[in-house]
Order: sequence, then structure tokens, then C-alpha cells
Amino acid sequence: MLQICINGAAGRMGRRLVALVAEAGDLELAAALEAEGHKACGRDAGEVAGVGPLGVPITTTIERSPDVAIDFSEPASAVARAAECADVDAALVIGTTGLDADQVAQLEAIARSVPCVFAPNMSVGINVLANLVRQAAEALGQEYDIEIVEAHHRFKMDAPSGTALQLGRAAAEGLGEHLDEVAVYGRNGMTGERPTGEIGIHAVRAGDIVGEHTVTFATLGERIELRHTAHSRDTFVRGALRAARYVADRPPGLYSMQDVLGL
Repeated sequence: MLQICINGAAGRMGRRLVALVAEAGDLELAAALEAEGHKACGRDAGEVAGVGPLGVPITTTIERSPDVAIDFSEPASAVARAAECADVDAALVIGTTGLDADQVAQLEAIARSVPCVFAPNMSVGINVLANLVRQAAEALGQEYDIEIVEAHHRFKMDAPSGTALQLGRAAAEGLGEHLDEVAVYGRNGMTGERPTGEIGIHAVRAGDIVGEHTVTFATLGERIELRHTAHSRDTFVRGALRAARYVADRPPGLYSMQDVLGL
């Protein structure tokens, strides 16, 4: 039985992680973590998730060493918890987005001592989509304009989404480019004629949209659209649990969902 720790256990993603871990026959909830002072601290994680008592209280510190820690929290919390979990030799699955370059560097350093799957989107479908986007960009080339539009709920803290950036990097890789050299984030005013080679990335925030990503390849006379729609957060949770099963017995290193899926 794989022992799982969940950081951010009372959040939207954390609650679904608790619920699906409880359903899985090969996984057991070992620890549920939240920030100091969170109103859920001390409560049973299963009751907070709406699945009944599991006998695991939400705490601020790790009281039982897990095999794998899963994190969908905030960037600073994710890096700090990763270091704590590495101290007890737990493998890591990090789905938190919005990490800056310094935080990513810290995570890379931690991954030199424990195995870590780090992915902006844990959905199996999104990661297959990223692979298709790279292939399409490589095959279609500079003659096709590339535009990425993502939409999420009003509560999302970062923009554009980590997934949109992942898709942008896949498209840039297919073109033999670096995303930071060709990306344009939204447009406003007299922008002039669209130059060849741009990758446009645009963010929508509204209501309770779980997650939508559309990659458009367009040229004079035709258009191709590759699209992924998430209907519930469970798609990300199931991908994270798949990553947890993968990373549990891997050597130290930084892994992606492409590694998990063998792409």
C-alpha cells in the first residue's frame, strides 16, 4: 500500500485528492497538510473532503512519513513542503503552477536527492495534446500562425496558465524556437500586421470554468484546432495519482508527465 501525503489538503484540488486516494485500493492517506492557522487544521481530512472520517487529521507538519507527497498548493508552500518531504525521503508529485525561476531552481536542487514529477498539468489528455502540438508545429512550420487560448475559473491566481505555457513550449520546440523569444501575451492597440513566427497566448478568467485550452494553427485558406476541455478536477487528480505510482520507486531526478506516460 503506497502511503500518500497531500499538501493543501483542504483546497479544491486537495479535497479531491483525499477523496480519490480513499477510493483507491493500492493507496492510503498517510498525512494531510495545511498552512499554520488554516481553519481546517485539526479536522479529519476525510470529513473535510466529504467522504467521511479517515482517521487522518489535517496538520501543519508531517507526523507520519509518506512514500509520495502530492502538492497542489501555492508556489512558496510547494517548495517549502518539497524540502520537508525530501528530508523524510518521500518522492514528490508537484502540480502547483506559478513558480518563478528561483523556485523552479530550488525544486531542481531538491530533485537531486529524491525523485520528483513536476508538471503544470497532470491531465493525461493535456500531456498527449502537448505531444500532438509539438508534432503539428514541426510538420506545419512557419507558414501557420499559432495562437493559444486558455480559460479557467475566476479564482485562479496565475495567468497565463502553466498548461498554456507548456503548450507554447511544445509549439516552439516543434518550430525549433524558444518560447520566451517568440511568445506574445495578449494584444492591445495598433499592433500592426502579425509577423511570422509569433506564438500568441491569451487568458480568460470567468465563473467556474475548470480548464479549457485551444491551440490554433492557421494559414491562408485553412485552420486546424487542437482542443482539450476538463470537465472536472478529477482528471488532474487521476493523473497525479498515476504520477505518484510511477515516481515511488524511481531514482532521484526531475521527471515530467511525458516521462510518466512514456511519450
